[in-house]
Amino acid sequence: MDFSILLQGNTFLLMLQGLGYTVFYSTTGFVLAFVIGILIAFGQVSRCRFVQVISSVYLSWFRSTPLLVQLVLVYYGLPIAFGLDTAAWICGIIGLGMYSGAYVSAVLRGAIVSIDKGQMEAGRCLGYSYWQTMLKVVLPQALKRAVPPLVNEYISLTKNSAMLSTITVTELFRQTNQLIARSFRTLELYLVAALLYYILNNIVGFIGNVIEKKLKTGEELS
Repeated sequence: MDFSILLQGNTFLLMLQGLGYTVFYSTTGFVLAFVIGILIAFGQVSRCRFVQVISSVYLSWFRSTPLLVQLVLVYYGLPIAFGLDTAAWICGIIGLGMYSGAYVSAVLRGAIVSIDKGQMEAGRCLGYSYWQTMLKVVLPQALKRAVPPLVNEYISLTKNSAMLSTITVTELFRQTNQLIARSFRTLELYLVAALLYYILNNIVGFIGNVIEKKLKTGEELS
């Protein structure tokens, strides 16, 4: 193997650029997923049967179909169904967000139902409505408990972002393939790409551990 390819031209800089795109798409997709996740989680614990059904259908669809299929449907479906000439990277973010939103909602719902019912009763006794109690009392406590699985979901999203290459979005994996087509150094460049993913996700994991300790998540088990 010859890793000197990294020093030829701007090869390594282009891979770092691809890594930057991966971070951007993963982060923006996760923000969208978090918003969707909260809405679906609240929908699942809603007292309205119709909202519960809509939330369940959303979960059923996005947890039962592959991300690749969802990305293709968004990429080709938006122009056909709504006449929107949407950039591939925007479709990628939407696809990642909608896919990950289903899993984020499951995490948040689990955290919400884990909060003692006495917290809801206490909020109602203070004069808060059901939703005020959910937002001001239950949700803040649930978010603290949800930190570790949310970090894991973000890490999963950074790895799943490699599928954006299938809809022509340039990120680390697609950038690596383009460099391989130019240099024919397949194994070397794939190994470097894997190492960059490894470093990125270990940094994310470290940050997640720091946040977890700051919030004292799981201290009841220590």
